[in-house]
Amino acid sequence: MKTLELRKASKTLADYAANLGVESIVVTSNRKPVAALVSLRNVDRESLPLSLDPAFMRIIRRARAEVRRGEVFSLDQVKREMLIEADAANKALHRTRPKGARR
Repeated sequence: MKTLELRKASKTLADYAANLGVESIVVTSNRKPVAALVSLRNVDRESLPLSLDPAFMRIIRRARAEVRRGEVFSLDQVKREMLIEADAANKALHRTRPKGARR
């Protein structure tokens, strides 16, 4: 990721965008980030709005913190849990039907 101090920008926005490639440019003012030029090549349309959504970013930060703490589940664990929940839901469904009701 490149940085560009706003007062040192010498090209037009179009020039920076045309030469962006896959790397992003963070525009700074007094060394603080104020904007970014991000390549959208090979990016689906849903990714950008999600990446800008504060609620979604909180979910991502929370998930990354859980991973750092080792609070992760294997795919097998998730599958087992999902099967247990699906089985319990099916049993509850069958229990709620009155006796003698047709299936």
